[in-house]
Amino acid sequence: MTALRWQGVIFSAMALLVALVSLPVGAVAGPATLLLLAGLILLLGVPHGAFDPLFAQRLHALSGLRDWCLFTLAYTVPALLVALLWQTAPGLFLGGFLLLSLLHFSGDPEAGSSFFFRLVYGGLVIVLPALLHTDEVARLFGMLAGQEAAATLAGWLHVLSWPWLLATWMAILSSLRTRSQAALEMLAVAVLAVAASPLVAFTVFFCAMHGARHLLRTLAHAGPVAARSVVRFAVLPMLAVAVLFAAAFWFWRDVALEERLIRLIFIGLAALTVPHMALIERVRFGGRW
Repeated sequence: MTALRWQGVIFSAMALLVALVSLPVGAVAGPATLLLLAGLILLLGVPHGAFDPLFAQRLHALSGLRDWCLFTLAYTVPALLVALLWQTAPGLFLGGFLLLSLLHFSGDPEAGSSFFFRLVYGGLVIVLPALLHTDEVARLFGMLAGQEAAATLAGWLHVLSWPWLLATWMAILSSLRTRSQAALEMLAVAVLAVAASPLVAFTVFFCAMHGARHLLRTLAHAGPVAARSVVRFAVLPMLAVAVLFAAAFWFWRDVALEERLIRLIFIGLAALTVPHMALIERVRFGGRW
């Protein structure tokens, strides 16, 4: 069994276990739990994007200082624009972030998966939490976009969650014979997204599925590059992200801890997702992923 298949099996078992344990537990995460989840996302989820310089070098043949400075500028400006969008139009920011996340997560299933399967899969952790946890979703969204926009968006996701659940079962049944591994992974993500609290579901998915799968594919994509050389690409980006996150945490020091952490996680992820997708989607659609 390949590393990707083992990762999928381990994630599926973990997701189903977390979903089972979550059933009798309340939907709202306390401050201690939120700190733990934020730490997991930053330590285990975010690092997968730190390998973007490797893909940039492969795609654009970067070599000298000038090339790397231009890449850094091209990567930073979109991230700053996303942060600016949150400041000026938080509702538009949140809707755009959810849509981009859906498209990005659709790249996780194995090669050869249908467009329908990928589309449904990409929206599982975005749409299905609103099935049973609409109020909690609205509360979390409210910390990013204000209560009015959050309530509207959470309400639409709740309405969408029922047909999305039906589409999920259709996708699972249609792929059960030919792609049983992908069907198992979709089932695990769906059960996790419905049963666990939204933040717990996102953390488990983002760290144990999306981030882990990206890292394994990165190592495979690197080919003959030694593992320590691949890690070398990630050191400076991770240090830069850590500094920026620490600065944002201090800048929002007058904001309540819970809201500060939610902002740090999701505004930070949104800012990093745009330039990250600009690289990774080129690799994926180029058939090299």
